[in-house]
Amino acid sequence: MDALDAVKKVVQDFIVPELESIKNENKEIKARLELTNKRLDDINLHLAEQSRRIDETNRRTDETNKRIDSLHAELSQKIEETNKRIDETNKRIDETNKRIDSVHAELSQKVESVRAELSKKIEETNKRIDETNKRIDSIHAELSAKMDSLNRRIDETTIETSKRIDQLTFQVGKIAQEMERIRTEETVARDLLTRVARLEKRVIGE
Repeated sequence: MDALDAVKKVVQDFIVPELESIKNENKEIKARLELTNKRLDDINLHLAEQSRRIDETNRRTDETNKRIDSLHAELSQKIEETNKRIDETNKRIDETNKRIDSVHAELSQKVESVRAELSKKIEETNKRIDETNKRIDSIHAELSAKMDSLNRRIDETTIETSKRIDQLTFQVGKIAQEMERIRTEETVARDLLTRVARLEKRVIGE
């Protein structure tokens, strides 16, 4: 019983704390994995918002193009009406031509202004898209590096855990061998005592 109690004490003092330490390390790894998954979800939400903003910019660009086409059609109609009025009255040809030139110059200036503004907005949009792509690449590279580091740490922890399990298994084997040796010695001692008792009985009997 003393040897068995000693073995139980060894198990409680050394093996049980090691097992608890391994369990705690596994819990910490799981918590870090959950945090990494949450960060990935946040990045996906951010990317979805960027995509929505790009779609909104494209929609506004299409609306601007439609307004330019409508303005062009309206201007063409006005020019045709002006030409009809020129045909109807020769007296106002000079005045009408001057007005046409004035209107044409003003409209050309407005069209050029609209085109310049549109080109500027498109350039700004492309710049923002490039910046967004660079940021996505940077985040992807950062996450990849962190995931690689986490995988390496998991591998190292797995190897260390395997080593500790092997050490514990070896220690348990040694303890089992020691227990078996003690049992053998006890058996031998009992056998010797039995033989001595028999000899004593023989000697007394003689």
